[in-house]
Amino acid sequence: MFWPLLFSAALLTGAALFLSGPTLSYRHDNGLSERRRLPENMGPGVAIFDYNADGHMDIAFPTALFRNDGNLKFTDVSAEAGLRKDLFGLGVTTADYDNDGHPDLLVTGWGTPLLYRNLGNGRFAPTPLAAPGLWTVSVFFDADNDGLLDLFLGHFAAYDPAAEPACKYNGVFHYCHPLSYPAHPSRLYRNRGQGRFEDISATSGIGAALGKVFGAVATDINSDGLLDLFVANDSVANFLFLNRGNLRFDEIGLDSGVAYSADGNPRSGMGVDAADYDGDGREDLFVANFNRERFSIYRNLDGLNFSDQAGPTGIGPATQMYSGWGLKFFDRDHDGDEDLLVVNGHPDDRIETLSQTLTHKEPTLYFENDRGKFTVSRLGANLPARGLALGDLNNDGHLDFVIATNGEAPVVYLGTPHPANHWLGLSHPALVPGAIVRWSAGGVIRQKRINSHGSYLSSHDPRLVLGLGKDTEAEWVEIQSKWRATKLKADRYHAF
Repeated sequence: MFWPLLFSAALLTGAALFLSGPTLSYRHDNGLSERRRLPENMGPGVAIFDYNADGHMDIAFPTALFRNDGNLKFTDVSAEAGLRKDLFGLGVTTADYDNDGHPDLLVTGWGTPLLYRNLGNGRFAPTPLAAPGLWTVSVFFDADNDGLLDLFLGHFAAYDPAAEPACKYNGVFHYCHPLSYPAHPSRLYRNRGQGRFEDISATSGIGAALGKVFGAVATDINSDGLLDLFVANDSVANFLFLNRGNLRFDEIGLDSGVAYSADGNPRSGMGVDAADYDGDGREDLFVANFNRERFSIYRNLDGLNFSDQAGPTGIGPATQMYSGWGLKFFDRDHDGDEDLLVVNGHPDDRIETLSQTLTHKEPTLYFENDRGKFTVSRLGANLPARGLALGDLNNDGHLDFVIATNGEAPVVYLGTPHPANHWLGLSHPALVPGAIVRWSAGGVIRQKRINSHGSYLSSHDPRLVLGLGKDTEAEWVEIQSKWRATKLKADRYHAF
């Protein structure tokens, strides 16, 4: 197969950043209607995970599963795996919620969310999880440090298709603004073990916050050993749920500076992620917004207070005219710092009849991190992008990514080597959300916190790829000060 090169106006090395990858025999059905109903423009997400433990990362969408047979060949195994198609699927998340060693699936959408237990024989058994609704993001994380993955289940607005507003311009239907729909609470479920979940939304404080949730990521903002939740809302304030212990959360978004724009207005938050982009040891937050709102990169000042650095970092000017969805921090060039990938697309497929400056399909943006400042590159053709998942589909250490598009086929891109830098891959049971990984290469010590999910309705390869720069060996690697290995060779995966 010939993979044409994708060139960028801002390449730093003169080489291609990514190659176009294999084609998947899947096309998202968004149920497009002349009325332009709310759920139609929201999905889908995508997940990268190894469901059959063969060492190759597979790809899942809300209603489809593709097995990686090696050599970048994928087979549609949706039917034999037991994936149902009777849910209007939006999001897909992977996690081993029952600790049996097999990664499971959670599919959200308009209807009843389905929790698919991986039976370990190539099949999944679905179980309804909650009452029908417009469920979007799901985040598995250990909220009480008991070794069991609890679950945040995000809900968008209260939605009744029988009461869908009629939003017309010049006699033509367009998608209604989210302000047309009332906010709705989300849910927090405690994992009781043996596949059982208990709804603790009321006692935890999560259920008291009315939102229109699109994105969420679990991270430890104040380094107290408890995972917190950053939640992006559309047209209402973002939430930052601070974990106080004993399965209780305080919503501190306003006090911390992440709830509103600088002028005090709610924005249209969609995709999110967390990472230490400036290397100061604290987890920073990122949220993609609607066009003309700019995206926000919130620098963590002291564990509880944040400052939006969209302007100084270069993120703001580069994103002013785009609507962002899936996104992920990752070290593309293996130099040890956090670069960023964001996919975009205007939610209204008829926007070009109303605007001369906005388009339905928008570019994928790659941001190269240079000591906390970002240089942007545009990748490939414009897309109606939604979900984004990163992972190593061919096990070469250079992270690939899958873009899930609204109403169209997904797009796969393959990572390319940096001409001078090296990498080290890790697979270890201790790589759980909240864990801190530290490593030394060439006498330089770096660290990275493992966060849970992020992006938009999507889930990533659970393995970790560390950048070593020009060094061909890591002097040592440790996870949460509980596991340590020395003299690990570069440019290969190490499984423990």
